[in-house]
Amino acid sequence: MNLAAATNENLAHISNTLIYSSMAVYTLAFFAHIAEWVFGSRSKVGRTAAALNGQSAGAAVKVRVAQKAGNTAMLERPTVVTRSAAGTRDVPDGPGAAGGTFKGDLWGRIAVSLTVVAFAVEAGGVVARALSVQRAPWGNMYEFSITFSTVAVGAYLILLALRKNVRWIGLLLVTTVLLDLGIATTTLYTDSDQLVPALHSYWLWIHVSTAIICGAVFYLGAVGTLLYLFRDSYENKLAGGGTPGKFATSVLERLPAAKTLDTFAYRINAAVFPLWTFTIIAGAIWAGDAWGRYWGWDPKEVWSFITWVAYACYLHARATAGWKGRKAAYLALIAFGCWLFNYYGVNIFVTGKHSYAGV
Repeated sequence: MNLAAATNENLAHISNTLIYSSMAVYTLAFFAHIAEWVFGSRSKVGRTAAALNGQSAGAAVKVRVAQKAGNTAMLERPTVVTRSAAGTRDVPDGPGAAGGTFKGDLWGRIAVSLTVVAFAVEAGGVVARALSVQRAPWGNMYEFSITFSTVAVGAYLILLALRKNVRWIGLLLVTTVLLDLGIATTTLYTDSDQLVPALHSYWLWIHVSTAIICGAVFYLGAVGTLLYLFRDSYENKLAGGGTPGKFATSVLERLPAAKTLDTFAYRINAAVFPLWTFTIIAGAIWAGDAWGRYWGWDPKEVWSFITWVAYACYLHARATAGWKGRKAAYLALIAFGCWLFNYYGVNIFVTGKHSYAGV
């Protein structure tokens, strides 16, 4: 049978159209998130962080949310004050990107709505790609990339649906998704086609899908870790009596407290680490079926294991008193860097049995 004939070119074209359409909607969401940050007013929460040094972890502060209802009515909502990662001060969570204003919040809701639409369109593109060749839509780097960004956005939307206060991820997420799709549709694009013989296995659905899920969730953890480092520096400067720059104050004071960001990143990474362990085990079992050996020190296998070790070190560091806070955060970013190299570098620049980039 001619493999090329097995490709439904019409569905492949529909998939490409949907992916480009999702990029257009993500771009609108990007500008809406920018508007959310711009129109959100600067709260005094961050500027008074140093003054809250002596408050207990259970104290509450009130953030006023301006409402456009034809009058100047104000709605008060409590925000829990949490203790910083360093354990030396009590700092409240910031009011979010919207800054506690009606206009900022409106733009934030618009941004989330556009993100939902873009996610649905992109997911349709992934499904159409799968249907065009009647297989899992991650047989090459292009397909892996569009699926990865879809899952990352899906994980973010699930957290929002669970009423988690994670809208602060939105701008960075949409920016990264646009970058990922831009690289996928230009440098990594591969025509819809059948798999190489080694990939004809039900393990493709299990092993690669779990790898994509792990990467998407690790990404959310990396965003939380990176923002934790910035916010922690900001809080340290305030506690020391320093005056942060105007831009830093406008942005960082709206983020959750350093402790909140640190806890978010830890819980995300800890939750997905067992799944990454399963991913490596599943890959070894598949290798045994496909190549007659469970482990052959192939570059992809090596870097998957290095990534596992890096995240294991991070989780261990979090349980060690002397390595909590910034030191552990650096380990988390190194671990995600290992995952990124395993994702891009090994597939594109290193020759091995896993060289299925298609570029």
